[in-house]
Amino acid sequence: MADPSTYRPAPGAIPTSPGVYKFRDAHGRVIYVGKAKSLRPRLSSYFQDLAGLHPRTATMVTTAASVEWTVVATEVEALQLEYSWIKEFDPRFNVKYRDDKSYPELAVTLNEEFPRVQVMRGSHRKGVRYFGPYGHAWAIRETVDLLLRVFPVRTCSNGVFKRAAQVGRPCLLGYIGKCAAPCVGRITPEDHRALAEDFCDFMAGRTGNYLRRLETEMQEAAADLEYEKAARLRDDIGALKRAMEKNAIVLADATDADLLAVAEDELEAAVQIFHVRGGRVRGQRGWITDKVEDVDTAGLVEHALQQLYGGVGGGAEDRGEAVPREVLVPALPDPAEPVREWLGGLRGAQVDLRIPQRGDKKDLMATVQRNAQQALALHKTKRASDLTTRSRALQEITDALELDSVPLRIECFDISHLQGEDVVASMVVFEDGLARKSEYRRFEIKGFEGQDDVRSMHEVISRRFRRYLQERERTGEWAVPEEGPEDAAEAAADGTGTAGDGTGTRAEDGRPRRFAYPPQLLVVDGGQPQVAAARRALDELGIDDVALCGLAKRLEEVWLPGEDDPVVLPRSSEGLYLLQRVRDEAHRFAIGYQRGKRSKRLTAGELDSVPGLGETRRQALLKHFGSLKKLRAATVDELCAVPGIGRRTAETVAAALSSRTPAAPAVNTATGEIIEDGADEPAPAAPETAPIQETP
Repeated sequence: MADPSTYRPAPGAIPTSPGVYKFRDAHGRVIYVGKAKSLRPRLSSYFQDLAGLHPRTATMVTTAASVEWTVVATEVEALQLEYSWIKEFDPRFNVKYRDDKSYPELAVTLNEEFPRVQVMRGSHRKGVRYFGPYGHAWAIRETVDLLLRVFPVRTCSNGVFKRAAQVGRPCLLGYIGKCAAPCVGRITPEDHRALAEDFCDFMAGRTGNYLRRLETEMQEAAADLEYEKAARLRDDIGALKRAMEKNAIVLADATDADLLAVAEDELEAAVQIFHVRGGRVRGQRGWITDKVEDVDTAGLVEHALQQLYGGVGGGAEDRGEAVPREVLVPALPDPAEPVREWLGGLRGAQVDLRIPQRGDKKDLMATVQRNAQQALALHKTKRASDLTTRSRALQEITDALELDSVPLRIECFDISHLQGEDVVASMVVFEDGLARKSEYRRFEIKGFEGQDDVRSMHEVISRRFRRYLQERERTGEWAVPEEGPEDAAEAAADGTGTAGDGTGTRAEDGRPRRFAYPPQLLVVDGGQPQVAAARRALDELGIDDVALCGLAKRLEEVWLPGEDDPVVLPRSSEGLYLLQRVRDEAHRFAIGYQRGKRSKRLTAGELDSVPGLGETRRQALLKHFGSLKKLRAATVDELCAVPGIGRRTAETVAAALSSRTPAAPAVNTATGEIIEDGADEPAPAAPETAPIQETP
């Protein structure tokens, strides 16, 4: 526990300007991000007597080891920078909302040549229009089924679309009039896109003008004695009205608004949001958060608004449509004006952020509030059982292994290979009994050739904890053993190094790094030999504060280093069940990596090893020439004609292909006939063989 006075800034060193500040722990990791209208009084408040601080704030300042700040021009910039840093650094003491479930949304893929209407979950993609979220996927499908009569937009998958185009025959929806069948050319790409845009306009609430236009066309068709057309338009109008009726009318003035309500207790908070468009509830979603910082209702509202609108994907048009004219909340952020200005900037027009005082909007806010209270009660009921079970499991492990403290962070390692080839290892992390997938890591065994699980385990444990010692050396906590050139080569090969890796970062930037934090318990998949190898690796590095055990598959025995007899946990033990889940997850992650490497090796083509040639340009070359045979015969000038291929790249490709012996012609083994086009295949298929047992 750190003393805040050891890193308190000197008097007068803190500016009085608006800004954003970061607290870091002893490892350099950012643990809290905050903003302030004036940095000096805000930061000074953290360095008062600990007895006067909120318990959560006191825990944060005693965990931190340093504080720094960035000055900005306005409070709006501070709000934007705070959100960006929270998303980037994932600080442990900041409020972070998580969805209480995965909500389906209606998506229109406007980024495709022929836009597709479909149900999507998860993060938003660029160039896709979203509507919702909805409580159930069937509600989306019922609405879409009604609208396809009027807007026959494509709904099929890419595979079905390509197959229909190949055979020249549309799917069933094309025959019954619920798809315009762009796959067989019944409609041009431009007209189909116009249909998709009309569909989006209708879903966005712009229904009045479209219905009036259809009614006018129906009357004109009836006046011209085109009764069949008039009847079809009448049925279309009826379908649209039925689709509109599926969303309850709650506000008579065609209001576009988001209503946000909060239910909270001392430890947790639930947020519920109703999306009202055109006076109707178009979607609903909810979030749950742990109150890890000292925050009131106004603060929870501000964080929720950042979460709701700050991460809206796509371009400016998408962000503008995501922010409605009105945002109704139970409490205004303090101060509220920067938030209003920020929302107005996202929308491109003024946004009314306020607390509803009377009328229908206040009544609807009460409904949203009841939903938030029910969501919090349901979450606490579910979590009580889950938290009790996880706590009991961790305590049983602590008692059985005679650990000094509860293992809040558990790491498990597993080795996987296929008869000694493609040897890989996995590392999975469980924190507080739950999988933390962002911390998972994988290794490619480079130190030797062949099959040796014990030696592989020693190598991977050594590499993992050598990286940990390197991080400690950066902070002056520990001197790290010297790293040999073979270790550096291995780190560069499989991405486990500390510099330049994909998810780890430089030590000074504060983001979570790959191997910066040690586990309280290290689990290896295996028995005595694997445990002894892991213990030897830890001893060689001088690490004696990490507990170690192995879980053998045969009898589910727990092996401790230096012990001749295993620890046997009862079959009904929650502790054993947790260890099994950790071990099985490591096995799954290792097998997935090993299969991917094997598949890539078996399907590798001649172009895969050409330096500087990525997947996109490889596909462009094969598409342009049609086969490797024609590609080998191409000149440098012909290669340069391919989009994205410059002369230097063309010369590299030509030299690489000319230096290799062409593949032998394929032979039909049944007839002995030589197939001349056999070399035209872009990639050889793996031969069919009997299944081979994978060795984990």
